[in-house]
Amino acid sequence: MRFICFFLLLSIEIQAQSLFDDTYIEASVFRGNIYKHTDDISHLITGHPEGVLISLNQRTYGKNEWEHAYNYPDYGMSFQYQDLKNTYLGEAYALALHYNFYFLKRNLVFRISQGIGVTTNPYDRETNHKNNAFGSRLMSSNLFLLQYKKENIIDRIGIQAGIVFTHFSNGRVKSPNSGINTYALNLGVNYNLDNIKPLLPDSITDSVGKSYRENIKLNVAFRGGISESSVVGMGQKPFYHFGVYVDKRLGRKSAIQLGADLFLSQYLKEYIRFSSVAFPNKPYLDPDTDYKRIGVFVGHELFINKLSIETQFGYYVYKPFKYEIDVYQRVGLKYYLGTKIFTGIGLKTHGARAEAIEGTIGMRI
Repeated sequence: MRFICFFLLLSIEIQAQSLFDDTYIEASVFRGNIYKHTDDISHLITGHPEGVLISLNQRTYGKNEWEHAYNYPDYGMSFQYQDLKNTYLGEAYALALHYNFYFLKRNLVFRISQGIGVTTNPYDRETNHKNNAFGSRLMSSNLFLLQYKKENIIDRIGIQAGIVFTHFSNGRVKSPNSGINTYALNLGVNYNLDNIKPLLPDSITDSVGKSYRENIKLNVAFRGGISESSVVGMGQKPFYHFGVYVDKRLGRKSAIQLGADLFLSQYLKEYIRFSSVAFPNKPYLDPDTDYKRIGVFVGHELFINKLSIETQFGYYVYKPFKYEIDVYQRVGLKYYLGTKIFTGIGLKTHGARAEAIEGTIGMRI
């Protein structure tokens, strides 16, 4: 999961300037509830999680084309602390990178954030066997924030308030991994470290009059990593996912996709063998049942700069072993190393149940 921050860092094109030029800091407190996405975590919901979010933000003013295209967003990094108010869960910390997107005359802010999280009390077979949410100490951390912000109310000090959604899990790199989702209200203050500059006029951006539409392109992608079945202690196994799809870029921000995936997940091969002997009261299961799966999917790609966000929805057309539901999803970050080669990181899920964190390398022809 250390690769998550690596790919986000690649997307942030930091200019050579003073550390405090065009920056502001935010500090917020939040308090809310854990969302019960599965009955398996009912015993982990015993209070109202609360925490602190501290952020350092860098403004953009339209020097680069993508900044104007997205209404001059901010980028930055943040630190999160969260007390989950449960003996078995303990506390969680996260260090993440983010983008802030502005609406309503730059008073409404939507943040997308991803980084690395740490829990103080992960699952342990002897000392903490009831924590079926966090199977490892190191996790992935996601945060979405929607807030109203008012700056410079008193000199350079302003306030913000809104709603925040946080997610901690390890993407089933190690079981158990039910994960924890928190939704909460936040309230805080902001402080400008530098004077706010005027935004650059639209006429100087290089996007004026430029067409981003393209012909249909062929993409091939290899995704890999390690994962573990839902049975604790079966061990981490490698997986190999192969994807072939076509995409059609519609404009500056969007492309649509249509393709197919081949899934070769070694943990599933072991799980089939385990199930064939562990559940004698169920209908007979051949231990040699094919573990391979094939899916077809539709997707969307949102282009920011060299970074893009992929969202895909798929359906298994070949799945001999009845495992999970027949629909799967993938959301991920893609970074273009040139015009043809890309890399990235993504999460494959079945609804709210994560299956794998996928590292990706691919080519767009």
